[in-house]
Amino acid sequence: MKLWRATGDKRYLRLSKYFLDERGRRPHYYDAEATARGEDPAGFWAGGYGYLQAHVPVRRQRTAEGHAVRAMYLFSAMADVAGETGDAELLAACKRLWRNVTERRMYVTGGVGSSAAGERFTFDYDLPNESAYAETCAAIGLVFWAHRMLHLTGDGRCADVMERALYNAVLAGVSLDGGRFFYANPLAVVPDALRFQKGPMTAERQEWFGCACCPPNVARLLASLPRYAYSVADGQAWVHLYAQSRAALDLGPVKVLLTQATGYPWRGDVCIAVTPEHPARFVLCLRVPSWCEGAGLRVNGAPVALTTAVRKGYARVRRLWSPGDLVELELPMPVRRVYAHPRVRADAGRVALQRGPLVYCLEQSDNGAALDSIALPQAAPLRAMHEADLLGGVTVVSGRGVKAAMSPRAGPLYVRRGPRARAATVRAVPYCTWGNRSAGEMLVWVREC
Repeated sequence: MKLWRATGDKRYLRLSKYFLDERGRRPHYYDAEATARGEDPAGFWAGGYGYLQAHVPVRRQRTAEGHAVRAMYLFSAMADVAGETGDAELLAACKRLWRNVTERRMYVTGGVGSSAAGERFTFDYDLPNESAYAETCAAIGLVFWAHRMLHLTGDGRCADVMERALYNAVLAGVSLDGGRFFYANPLAVVPDALRFQKGPMTAERQEWFGCACCPPNVARLLASLPRYAYSVADGQAWVHLYAQSRAALDLGPVKVLLTQATGYPWRGDVCIAVTPEHPARFVLCLRVPSWCEGAGLRVNGAPVALTTAVRKGYARVRRLWSPGDLVELELPMPVRRVYAHPRVRADAGRVALQRGPLVYCLEQSDNGAALDSIALPQAAPLRAMHEADLLGGVTVVSGRGVKAAMSPRAGPLYVRRGPRARAATVRAVPYCTWGNRSAGEMLVWVREC
């Protein structure tokens, strides 16, 4: 598809469509290749073509199956071809698979692929935390797919997923100094338990992997972030992600420079200087994230009524823009409690913490060991405070919880009375920063009492 866009040669577009149309057709070309090699097609090591998303033709697929990274790349290709060809049936399949992944098979961090066996999707609402695979490359693939779905639909919910994956599942895959990496990204870690698991699941980031897909994949995504932050279409300038930046956009009749100043994701104040090369009428589309309530918008100091300006998650401001115009967007960022669907059995009776786009976690460094013995009362107030000297400067979340008292002496494994609970300060850091201090336990979903 990139060759088609770069050259305009329709052979590449036809070849892309052919690859998609062949996938899942019978007889499988995999079977023909295996027979040509003198192998028995029934002996396919993955145990079924669902692993390859070839169990049925792509237009008939209803659920995300198989290897999560390959699935994300395939769905990205489906979205590309659907957009270029106007294939309504293929677009419908993309939307159906999108709903399945984002509503039933995605972690709160934006990670996808819940099983280390086959690095794959399993079944609806199966989102275990300690054994979560959530490969870094799969989260990057979700960013690719979300970006394409955003351009196909103009729906801010796609940008919300893109941001969720970027700020949490992707960034957790690399250390703060950029030199060490996670292959898998579980949502709960007990280092002793990891010693008995196969594969690249670790409590500490590694410098490299034998299968080294994740480190260069992170590098290329971070190097290409500008394309995910802004886009243009039909006299419209779109701002999808908020970050300190400058963007030169060509809207056709006019070129526009957008200069963005913000403390995001720690603060929700976004100031954008709009500088067209000459006064011109166009639409500026600003994403209002689904996690945000009570957003405010001003243009040159005058309030804009978001109740009428917001459509599909974007505030759309149409006006005659002139050099020096200033847009101020306020996105309140209180700490919010997040609850999983009741059918996610791993998270029953538990709560996750989120502030702005960032999901938080508890670490042993702040809360001691045995994180599962900590509970957060439903009514406990939660406070956010920025600490410039912690982890390069992060906003931490803290509140009063309770922790089961641990006996210092050995005793019976099972008793008739529950342990006494004592008051404890619960302290959480952004999930993307975990594992940058000492190796220890980590927990996203905290018991609630």
